[in-house]
Amino acid sequence: MRKNILFVINPIAGGNDKEEIIEAVKQRAEALMVALEIYKTTGEQDGKRIAKIIEQSNFSRILIAGGDGTVREVVDAIKDKDILVGVLPCGSANGLATNLDIPDDLEGQLKIAFGEAFMVMDILEVNGQTCLHIADMGVNAALIENYEESDVRGKLGYLLQTIPTLAQSKFPFFVHVEANGENLREKVILVAIANAKKFGTGANINPTGFMDDEQFEILLFKNFDIAEIIKTFYGDISQSKEFVTTIKTTEASIKCEDSIPFQVDGEFMGHKKVVHAKIRPEKLKVLCGS
Repeated sequence: MRKNILFVINPIAGGNDKEEIIEAVKQRAEALMVALEIYKTTGEQDGKRIAKIIEQSNFSRILIAGGDGTVREVVDAIKDKDILVGVLPCGSANGLATNLDIPDDLEGQLKIAFGEAFMVMDILEVNGQTCLHIADMGVNAALIENYEESDVRGKLGYLLQTIPTLAQSKFPFFVHVEANGENLREKVILVAIANAKKFGTGANINPTGFMDDEQFEILLFKNFDIAEIIKTFYGDISQSKEFVTTIKTTEASIKCEDSIPFQVDGEFMGHKKVVHAKIRPEKLKVLCGS
């Protein structure tokens, strides 16, 4: 490890105090005799400021204490630089950390963040936005929209919004998917664009997916079955062809007949009729669990 680490902290991610994490990282860096530069996000042009810091120093790795949105902002700032990225999850759901097998305890997180095990993972571009694990349209994005308007954070906040979201939803909807030179029209409740297996809640919606196989999955969930829908939020789901259709591809266009709630990596992005997704040429070297 070259002795120069950038530590990016989102002070408001997850609504939790970050002082314990900051002190633990400082102590670990001091014990390993590595130089540590700290940057706290402000919500104003953080991406540009992080990119400038990266240009001015020769960092061997970047550690990020924040949610998926903070990680995406750092990834955009790195561009094609050869820098290891470590995640200390502090967001509401932490989907990327879930898929990287990063544990909940701080000591386990630090072991990975200062370790050497990493994955060279794919990066998606979805409607011009960086996507690291899962984007989707439909009932899950509607859940995130309602969650962002509520006052309760964390997984409890998602749980409390599940039933109201299902009760108020106008799903299913019709979707047209163009991928691999073929066209498909389906009536669905949820279209997932998955670079990973799991939502941040832990729901394993894409068991055949891998983050480093240079392709992603389009998952079309078709049946409005309350029990199966709740499983998509909180557990392993049915992979029967009656419930879900899976398409493996490197690029896809998705068109809906109405504007549908849309999210990327847990961040609500409005209502969309058209979504285009593709594998980006650059990769991300991200530290992960074994």
